[in-house]
Amino acid sequence: MTEIRFSKDETDRIVDKVKTYFARELEQDIGGFEAEFLIAFFAKEIGPYFYNRGLADAQTVFREKAEEAGYLIDELEQPTN
Repeated sequence: MTEIRFSKDETDRIVDKVKTYFARELEQDIGGFEAEFLIAFFAKEIGPYFYNRGLADAQTVFREKAEEAGYLIDELEQPTN
């Protein structure tokens, strides 16, 4: 799997969410560097679980849509008497 990279804006928003979570839920202030380090850890160690779940969900949707398309194609079939 390729390393996921976020834009500066995305990274800033993610860091802000982590800092806000720590402040509200844990009553701890952490800096931007610490938040980025934590994000990198989660991305490396836990990210693949979310990534794989996303792929599995996409495969399910693809299978369902392919089956739907199969039915639609069957409806187009012409009689051959």
